[in-house]
Amino acid sequence: MGGVPPVNRTREVAGARQSWKEGPIRNQVEAVALTVQSLLTALVRCKPVVGFFEPAEREGASSLVRSFGLFQLTMLGVGGTIGTGIFIALTTAVPEAGPAVTLSFVIAGITAALTALCYAELASVVPAAGSSYSYAYATLGELAAFLIGACLLLEYGVSASAIAVGWGQYLNELLAVTIGWRIPEVLANPPGSGGVVNLPAVALIGLCLVLLLRGARESTRANSILVIAKLAVLAMFVAIALAHFKTVNFRPFAPRGMIGIGSAASSIFFSYIGIDAVATAGEEVENPRRNLPLAIIFSLLIVTAAYILVAVAAIGAQRWTRFAGQQAGLSVILRDLTGAGWPSLILTLGAIGSIFSVTLVVLYGQTRILYAMSQDGLLPAFFRRVDPVSKVPRQNTWIVAAGVALLAAVVPLDVLINLTSMGTLIAFAAVSIGVIILRRRQPDLPRGYRVPLFPLLPLLSAAFCVYLIVGLPGATFALFALWIAVALLIYFTYSIHRSGLRSPAR
Repeated sequence: MGGVPPVNRTREVAGARQSWKEGPIRNQVEAVALTVQSLLTALVRCKPVVGFFEPAEREGASSLVRSFGLFQLTMLGVGGTIGTGIFIALTTAVPEAGPAVTLSFVIAGITAALTALCYAELASVVPAAGSSYSYAYATLGELAAFLIGACLLLEYGVSASAIAVGWGQYLNELLAVTIGWRIPEVLANPPGSGGVVNLPAVALIGLCLVLLLRGARESTRANSILVIAKLAVLAMFVAIALAHFKTVNFRPFAPRGMIGIGSAASSIFFSYIGIDAVATAGEEVENPRRNLPLAIIFSLLIVTAAYILVAVAAIGAQRWTRFAGQQAGLSVILRDLTGAGWPSLILTLGAIGSIFSVTLVVLYGQTRILYAMSQDGLLPAFFRRVDPVSKVPRQNTWIVAAGVALLAAVVPLDVLINLTSMGTLIAFAAVSIGVIILRRRQPDLPRGYRVPLFPLLPLLSAAFCVYLIVGLPGATFALFALWIAVALLIYFTYSIHRSGLRSPAR
């Protein structure tokens, strides 16, 4: 038969193999393989824990100042938490769960408590600005940390906007009680809620901006005063409401069943954002290994007790069906119960101050997340530039305030609340998983606090977070997916190429 002789065929095969070894195709394949390997390495590279203790030595940056003690830090956590869940979210949560919203607060509180224990351990190991972003960078890798940072920015920015929207409700109630006039609906509500722009919300952000630019010490001092005032006002509400308590208001207890209870718990969870806000202050805390864990735990105990007491008292004093669409709900309840204007006036003033303090803490937290991400090279340098006099990231603070004011002015409250809960829950789940990873990888690191019943409690914390995430509306998942897509675009086009971990020198 004809054809190529076996010897020649062997030579052709050998020549082809040699050509493959030396030719451009092999070079291209090897280059692609190296690129993929380099990319994967970059995505999972972790920041060494010791790196969080290095001073900020980049051009144009300077260190934040350690000026917070345990009391100020605890008040920061309480101030960033108590307010929204009670003064605003009851009007959306009670219609979902009925009187069983008390169980929703318990579920949210248990989830927050489990997560707080995880936060306490990581905060004692990595006492740096950035909270769960920094913890993820030390445990889960760079890409995960960047996405957690994106969740935190969503959590803080949208939360501040949601809080600011609710502040206008109580401001209008105050104006109605004192001078008999209300801000016109067109200027007091965002589009979709009967208005064009929410001017009170923009004014609130502006007031917080002025205080934040003065310095962290001044901001925390003002927050501590407001927190003490809000706790006193809520104690007054509980005392008056319990005096008019009716057990019949708790029947039927769970008209929407477990679905309603879980949905309400998912919605109100955003109000526990203060736990994370404590951790964002890691670079400005005296004796952080001791004070951070204690402040997280103390603030959570105060917050959970206050939430449950106020929810029980409010539902006992007013039929659950009346909460739907009720603006400045707690003030209205007091006015209806007493027939007098002064209790409602005091509570309205307390709510205005309370929501102001929450907004202040949340804006503070977001600026510190941006500062930490910029310190690591993942965001532009102007986010980490600290004013030499006030020791405040001034440009960062202006940008945050402008973005939050825009959201608060034009986005409806219910959309903001659910988006905030999504960002909060994902960040909390990441912290829970991070405790397990860091304990396994570096068991000998000095820890000011250790989560008990390890690894059961961190696993339970993550599981509770997932349960609450599942209870969020489908539209929230779609908006969140869009946000993550934007974050990925920023990471792969900018952050991955400028990361401080690309070379030994930071």
